[in-house]
Amino acid sequence: MFRVTISGAFDGITEAQRAALRADADAFQPGYTETGAFTTDRALSAFTFRCQVPAEEPTDGEPEATRRALAALDAHGYPHRVIRVAVTDMRDIKIRRRNR
Repeated sequence: MFRVTISGAFDGITEAQRAALRADADAFQPGYTETGAFTTDRALSAFTFRCQVPAEEPTDGEPEATRRALAALDAHGYPHRVIRVAVTDMRDIKIRRRNR
């Protein structure tokens, strides 16, 4: 499982798209989902898109996760420019438990 965070800027969105974004973006639910979730600034110019991408093959890595997350972002249909992509491979996360 990968968690991908894409930072970007909207590029020429229409008023109808702005209205849809206002309804779709929820600053209080910034979690990672497979369809992706937006958080935006008030002007709807910049955004953060969080997406959870399953590893389809044991050898899947950052390039495959990035490609699938960008496809999920494109599926929303908002014109945009990607500024930065950060990928976390959840298979590499170690959980340290405290001894009690």
